Amino acid sequence: MNLEFRTAGESHGKGILVFISGLPAGVSIDLSFIKQELARRRKGFGVSPRMHLEEDRIEVLGGLRWGKTLGSPLAFWVQNTEYDKWQPLMDPEGERPKDYEEVTIPRPGHADLSGLVKYRFKDIRNVIERASARETVGRCIAGAVAKLFLAPFGVRVGGFVESIGGIRVSLGEISWEEAFERALSSPLATVDREEEMKARIAQAMAEGDTLGGTFVVAALGVVPGVGSYVEVHKRLDSRLAFYLMGIPGIKGVEIGDGFRGAELSGSAVHDAIFYDARRSPFPFFRKTNRSGGIEGGVATGEVIWARCAMKPIPTLRRGLPSVDIVSKKEVVARYERSDVCAVPRALVVGEGMLAWVLADAYMEKFGGDTLEEALESFRAYCSYLESFKS
Repeated sequence: MNLEFRTAGESHGKGILVFISGLPAGVSIDLSFIKQELARRRKGFGVSPRMHLEEDRIEVLGGLRWGKTLGSPLAFWVQNTEYDKWQPLMDPEGERPKDYEEVTIPRPGHADLSGLVKYRFKDIRNVIERASARETVGRCIAGAVAKLFLAPFGVRVGGFVESIGGIRVSLGEISWEEAFERALSSPLATVDREEEMKARIAQAMAEGDTLGGTFVVAALGVVPGVGSYVEVHKRLDSRLAFYLMGIPGIKGVEIGDGFRGAELSGSAVHDAIFYDARRSPFPFFRKTNRSGGIEGGVATGEVIWARCAMKPIPTLRRGLPSVDIVSKKEVVARYERSDVCAVPRALVVGEGMLAWVLADAYMEKFGGDTLEEALESFRAYCSYLESFKS
């Protein structure tokens, strides 16, 4: 692995720290773009009121000078603007407040009970704080940096919400580029049927319930030959599944028409290969892309796309049956302010993780201590691809 990122911090702690290593020197880092990506993660119809409170104040701690990477690790700090309200409970150095009551009722669908058992905690608050989706702030930053790295190579990453609560849209004749643009201008990051989705979310909100859905992420402009089939950790599909499945709430990932393809015959699934010398840089292409742009763990040169299924948020206002871990009595699970539907927000994280996997694969393929070295290698590779025309 060439690129690596790590995050630290708790949901109501001082903030989230993001540490990124492996980037070459000379990559332009546009902080306004990163802030824009973080803003996308916070918006949407049916989000918790906390999204209007948790302002993402980002600060660069190292690895950047005059807007360009130095080749050293990048470090970002995102301050939690609500920390003062939680300071007594989340103070890393202070003492436990005398009137503090431990959280002892696990919420179904969360890491509460399993995390408590794993780390031998007595207070579920220790689990809640790190298992919270607030940590995805760090993944969004890493993903935004990956998008900025990929841009000079002609790669664009985007996506759209495909379904919410069973209401599904289809691209139809819409191009990927248009789908990206529609999603960017939609509160639900979708391409169609927005009002129906809003009505479904409003209904769930009134019923004290939550909704899940699916989203699609895609990358345009990826050259063929990125990735590898020689080892499992170098396959693009396995790497992509790993990072997408790691997003909180994601319970299913498919590359291309993965699950649908399992129901069809091979002749109806595999993408036939064609040749056109006018295409650049690679003259071989597919008229269909059911493989999702990846075959044998390697990019085919077509659009790379994946679909993710997100479960309904397990924090329900009306609560689900649970058991107090101390009294062992049957109770209703406690409620912490939460979204009704977070699929549009998860999409932003999904885009970031697709970009991250591709940035790592591009560094693996083209390398270099500087961006210019990597681009020189990339341009030479594109010339090699052009040679297939003769």
